[in-house]
Amino acid sequence: MVNFEMAALALNLPGDSSLSITVRIEKPSDISNIHEVTAAAFLHAPHTDHTEQFIVKALRDSGELTISLVAEESGHIIGHVALSPVTISGSSNNWYGLGPISVIPSKQNKGVGSKLMQSALSALKNINANGCVLLGDPNYYQKFGFEPIEGLVLPDVPPEYFQALLLQGIQPQGTVVYHESFSARD
Repeated sequence: MVNFEMAALALNLPGDSSLSITVRIEKPSDISNIHEVTAAAFLHAPHTDHTEQFIVKALRDSGELTISLVAEESGHIIGHVALSPVTISGSSNNWYGLGPISVIPSKQNKGVGSKLMQSALSALKNINANGCVLLGDPNYYQKFGFEPIEGLVLPDVPPEYFQALLLQGIQPQGTVVYHESFSARD
């Protein structure tokens, strides 16, 4: 994991003035809770093979989990986001893949995921990342600046669901490859 400075952020979320969360870097004692949160978040989600918790573990075990942030409320982890390096057409371009991002079902649609996204993008800027890619709902992720980029592809994925956000430099072109941890099944 890249060592970078990021203070814990107390966040008041829109729509629920009683909900206050802290977004912070994961600690070793968080690992089992992150596993549980990730499994719960994707339990009833469409378009998943329910391996997201295994992906996070494999990224961590391989040393490829560059940024791992948790959302915490009253001492309980309610969300998590993972960022890991991707390659574009065989070279490392200081680009990262965001995901999985997880929020427990009882806290979904309350702004927790948005706060995790904002914190993740800030963390990427802190490490001078060139950009970020993700696979997800274009209607949700476009509000963070993500969009499909012609010439930047993830094979076998509908292009509207594979999106990128340029943080600095020049928009790359080519085929994106995620770490082999994204094939983890257990």
